[in-house]
Amino acid sequence: MDKATQTELEAAAFRRLVSHLRGRTDVQNIDLMILAGFCRNCLADWYREAAEEKGIAISKDEAREFVYGEPFADWKKKHQPEATPEQLAAFEAAQKKSHG
Repeated sequence: MDKATQTELEAAAFRRLVSHLRGRTDVQNIDLMILAGFCRNCLADWYREAAEEKGIAISKDEAREFVYGEPFADWKKKHQPEATPEQLAAFEAAQKKSHG
């Protein structure tokens, strides 16, 4: 496979992941962090960092809006309740596991 085709396929997979996460507002970022070690905010950071590597300035808020499909503050108000004590404990345990 040539590099251009590989890049197109990777971009398509990324767009599908973003679309999937936009549709799964029931899945909380903290749960993604506990289970997978990344969340929507991480994805936005990676997007912003990739842009910076190409000399393109994208703010944290712009990157998050791209991933969430709307301003993060709006998404958070609509879909993100406060983390439960159980979620916070699981998050702490996951962080300890991943950082040795």
